[in-house]
Amino acid sequence: MAQRTDLTLGDLTARDHAFYGLVWAGTTLSTRVDQALVRAHDLTLSWFEVMLWLHAQERPVAASDLGAKTLLSRSQVSRVADALQARGLVERAPSPTDARSVRIALTPEGRRLFAAADATRRAALAEVFDDRLDDSDIAALEAVWAKLKRPSGA
Repeated sequence: MAQRTDLTLGDLTARDHAFYGLVWAGTTLSTRVDQALVRAHDLTLSWFEVMLWLHAQERPVAASDLGAKTLLSRSQVSRVADALQARGLVERAPSPTDARSVRIALTPEGRRLFAAADATRRAALAEVFDDRLDDSDIAALEAVWAKLKRPSGA
């Protein structure tokens, strides 16, 4: 049997380690959630993300607004909306103020599936996120995200 060599990041600074830690956490947690959603609901994480934003809205929203909020491009949002519409999870309607724009909203079935998928997401993260972080850890992460999301020079 071949001997395994442990790999390290080498002589990186604490800031470099922190950055790669964020990358590792995002990738690892996203993959875990994506696999759980696909297995349980045949729903990818990008589909879930669009549904998450739609779920929180009282009115249908423009695809461009979703593109600005999600980690997806406008064309990706459009493709996701097409796939969700084909499954009967979203509906599109012309914008009342802009004839070139279409608004998107969850259907009642989309809301039901979102609730089930959100429970799956929470269960997938429980052991590796919720159970490991206390309220002060969450507050610290929220403070870090707020700083990182702030526009440059603000």
